[in-house]
Amino acid sequence: MKSSYQRLLHGNQAWASEKLANDPNYFKYLSLGQNPEYLWIGCSDSRVPANEITGTKSGEIFVHRNIANVVVHTDMNLLSVLYYAVEVLHVKHVIVCGHYGCSGIIAAMTNKDNGFVNNWLRNIKEVYEKHSEELDAISDITKRENRLVELNVVEQVHNLGKTLIIQQAWKKRDLQVHGWVYGFDDGLIRDLKVMVDETSDLKPIFRYKL
Repeated sequence: MKSSYQRLLHGNQAWASEKLANDPNYFKYLSLGQNPEYLWIGCSDSRVPANEITGTKSGEIFVHRNIANVVVHTDMNLLSVLYYAVEVLHVKHVIVCGHYGCSGIIAAMTNKDNGFVNNWLRNIKEVYEKHSEELDAISDITKRENRLVELNVVEQVHNLGKTLIIQQAWKKRDLQVHGWVYGFDDGLIRDLKVMVDETSDLKPIFRYKL
């Protein structure tokens, strides 16, 4: 156990040494602050690191992660991150990125008791119920899981659009919200082309009078 823990500290030392060898001012520049153009709302899955799969550097993406990249209107953690990214950092793009083979999605599709996580997976079950006719018609279980991954991303993009934070930003400036899905089989990101960049894309009940 101790050796496994120590491996992380040794890895950090090697990483820091490598960065300094390539650029003696690397950490000096990082310490000056951040100015990211992107907010990434992704899954907590350890195989989907935002910087690595997008080929970006430290400081370029502001990141929030949770199980199955869900946007819940009562989640103060997510809303705080969203507010800071939009109102303080002035990001230009908010990205919801799911991934195929998501264990949260797969678990939500079953009736298995997942303990405390049941409360979180409820959000995904409701996405399934909303699209049950389409999903139940897919006989191949893997294809059905993959489709729910996509539908879940679309739903979370729309959930972002329903927030006052995003709608206020749309009123003041150009801010785009995107829905992506990452695939383990080829390492590529697929843009789902979810067009939500103004309140006209939302049902009237969700549009604030600003």
